[in-house]
Amino acid sequence: MTPSSFAIGKRRRSAIVAGATGLVGQALVEALLGNGAVGSVHVLVRSERPVWRKRNGLTQHVVDYQAGLPPLPAVDDAYCCLGTTIKVAGSQEAFRAVDFDAALAFARSAQAAGATRFGLVSALGADSKSSVFYNLVKGDAEQAIAALGFESMVIARPSLLLGDRAALGQPTRRGERIAAAVTGPLGWLMPRSVRPIEAATVARALMRSVQRGEPGLFALSSGTLQVLGA
Repeated sequence: MTPSSFAIGKRRRSAIVAGATGLVGQALVEALLGNGAVGSVHVLVRSERPVWRKRNGLTQHVVDYQAGLPPLPAVDDAYCCLGTTIKVAGSQEAFRAVDFDAALAFARSAQAAGATRFGLVSALGADSKSSVFYNLVKGDAEQAIAALGFESMVIARPSLLLGDRAALGQPTRRGERIAAAVTGPLGWLMPRSVRPIEAATVARALMRSVQRGEPGLFALSSGTLQVLGA
C-alpha cells in the first residue's frame, strides 16, 4: 500500500516497535519512517542509538523488559520484532523470557496504550504443539498475543532471514550464512515457502498488511511475505 492510496487529510497513524534494533526491526523502522501514512514512530531500546536521535518523527524509549515496561505512549499500531536464539540467550529459559514473556508483555502494554492493530514477527514452523522447543515457544507467543483480542493482528512467519547482522553489531547465525551462500545460485530451485527471505522484505510485507487494518487474525507464510514485500 502506497502513501497515495490514503485519502487526503486522513490522520496519520502512530506506531511503536519492540525489537527495533534487530534485523527485521531496523528495516521496519526505516519503512515506517518513509511511509506517508505514519506520523510518528516510537521504538523500545535497551540503550539509545545515536544514529536515531535526530530522525524526524522518531522517539526512543529506553526500557528493561525484566524490570517491567513503563506505560507506553498512545499509539495506533504496534509491531513486535523481539527474538533471539537459545545459543545467544544461553538457555531455554532465557530464550523464552525474550520470545514469549517480553513479547507478551509488550503486546499487553501496547494494547493498554490504545493500539488496535498488532504485527508480530514469528517464524516458519511456529506451533504450540511442536516437539521442537524453538517452534513451540513461537507458537505459544502467537496464541497468547492473539488471545488479547486486537481488532487486527498480522503474524509474519518468515523462513531463514537474509541481512547483514554484523553491520548491526549482532553475531551471525550459521544457518543464515549457509542460506545466503546458496540463495544466489540455487534459490530458484527452492519452494517459495521455505526460500530464505530478506529481512527488509519481511518488514515491508508486515507493515503493509498491518496498515490495511482488516479485522481478524492473519498469518503470512514466507512465500506470501515474499510477494507482499516485493
